[in-house]
Amino acid sequence: MNSKTGLSLTQAPPISVPLRFFLTAPLFGLAAAILFFWFGPAAIETRWSPVTLAITHLLTLGFLLMAIIGAMMQMLPVMVGSPLNRPRVLSTVVHVFLCLGLLALACGFLFTNKILIIISMPSLAAGLLLFAGAASTSLMRAATINATVTGMRLSVAALVVTLVLALIVSTGHAWSWHVPKTITNVHMTWGLVGTVSLLIIGVAYEVVPMFQMTPAYPGWMKRRFTTLLFIGLLLWSALYALQSNGSTLMTVLADLASSFLALWLLVFAVITYRLQGQRKRRTPDVSVHFWRTGLICLGLCAVLWVVSRLWPALDNWPRLNMLLGVLMIVGFAVSVINAMLYKIAPFLVWLHSQHLPGSARAIPNMN
Repeated sequence: MNSKTGLSLTQAPPISVPLRFFLTAPLFGLAAAILFFWFGPAAIETRWSPVTLAITHLLTLGFLLMAIIGAMMQMLPVMVGSPLNRPRVLSTVVHVFLCLGLLALACGFLFTNKILIIISMPSLAAGLLLFAGAASTSLMRAATINATVTGMRLSVAALVVTLVLALIVSTGHAWSWHVPKTITNVHMTWGLVGTVSLLIIGVAYEVVPMFQMTPAYPGWMKRRFTTLLFIGLLLWSALYALQSNGSTLMTVLADLASSFLALWLLVFAVITYRLQGQRKRRTPDVSVHFWRTGLICLGLCAVLWVVSRLWPALDNWPRLNMLLGVLMIVGFAVSVINAMLYKIAPFLVWLHSQHLPGSARAIPNMN
């Protein structure tokens, strides 16, 4: 354990464990970019087009989740102090299942091939459930329950919910069943607000003060923030499902619940942005620019959502959902994950280099 940083560096897994995910994530991001440039405006005309679905899942499953899983496999033993069982085997199996499943899913969407979508389902489910089970076991063994551990636990729980909803939606695509748009929207929200945002918030409590030399997050925020966000997500899901019956009261309550989620995320964005403005290290740092870009996009997304609940003309604008998706996925999540990778990847290479023969004479610095 490093007393200055609180990191259990001696328990770090082999560098191949997280690095396989970190090296694969940009490739899926690049594939999404190529599709976007190839299809042009058609890629953002509607969220339901085959190319949009392919790009969305290449970014969310391919870039975001791949990087998140790699980071968690590194952070669970180092930051939480609870190593995963047989990390080499686990990371290899999870990585193979995810890569094969995602390639099949993206091609299935892109070419409207039902067989590929059917093939993708067991592969993605196996990879994600293996990871969720291993991560949950590790988190339950954590000696100290702090805000980061709580955020990780809730994020893994949200991942399982997202997966179950994804399997329901996928069966609709595969066997041409009618899947209510309600289920698709809940699936998307649990993935972005649940899995991705909860993890980013939980990890931010540690990495923002550590890497950017900022003051610590407020105590009240670390104690309650992620739990309230998760409870709000559960409440919204129930109310949103009930509003499909046409009840005006349920619609109003669902709008209030979704506005709470948006404003709660806005609070995180504002507090984190202010903390970064107080950082002690003033040298230019691209990871800070990534963070600030992401936080601004998250704030814009939250404000747009709340305004759309109050202003019917904006809510009926056909481009609103696409704009919200771009701000949340590319603007916020991709930017913040990039910011973390800019710090985590050099640190892992530096840590690994210390154990190479002759490394004492030529270890580069973190830059």
